[in-house]
Amino acid sequence: MRSLRVFLVVAAAAAVFPRLASATTPPPAIDVIMSTVMQEHQTSISGLAIRGVIHSPRLIDNVSILPTIEWWRASNHVEPYGIETSRNDNTIGADARYDFLQMKTFVPYLGAGYSVHFLSSRVNAPALGVNDASKSITKGGLDALAGVSFPITTRVANFIELKYHALSDYQQLKFNWGISVGLGH
Repeated sequence: MRSLRVFLVVAAAAAVFPRLASATTPPPAIDVIMSTVMQEHQTSISGLAIRGVIHSPRLIDNVSILPTIEWWRASNHVEPYGIETSRNDNTIGADARYDFLQMKTFVPYLGAGYSVHFLSSRVNAPALGVNDASKSITKGGLDALAGVSFPITTRVANFIELKYHALSDYQQLKFNWGISVGLGH
C-alpha cells in the first residue's frame, strides 16, 4: 500500500513538472545528491536523493522551489547470534530556497520546507524469540537547509549543504553533496 502511495505521488509530480518547467525562467535543473545521514540515536548512514530546481517568474528572482525525493537504508547482520536488522526512510518533500550573492565562484543559499517520511524498521532474531518483527510509520515535519553552490559551467554546478529534518523521535541531520544540471538553453 505504501509503495502505491509513493508511486502515485511520483507520477503526479512527473505529470506536473513539465507544465511548471515551461513557465520558468531561468531554466529548471535537476540535482543528484549523495547524503551522509545522521538520525537520532543511530550511526551515520549513506543516502541518495534527486530533486528538481524550479524558478518561477511569480516569485522573487533568487527563490527556487525544490521538489525532492530522498532515500536511505541501513542494515546489519550479527553472525554469531543470527540477528538481522534494517531501517529505511523514503522521503517526499518540497523546499523553497533563496540564493544569495550571485558570484562567479560560489553561491550561498538558505532554504526551508516540509517533508513526509515513510519510515520502517525490521528485526529478525530467532535466537531471541523475535521472528520478522516490523514497524512502519509515516511522519511529516519541517526541514531547513543551508549550502553553497559552485558553478562549473553555465549549466552544471557542484554543491554542498546541510539539511535538518525536524521529526519527533526521528530527527535527521544530512550532509549533502551533489551535482546540479540545468535543463535548458
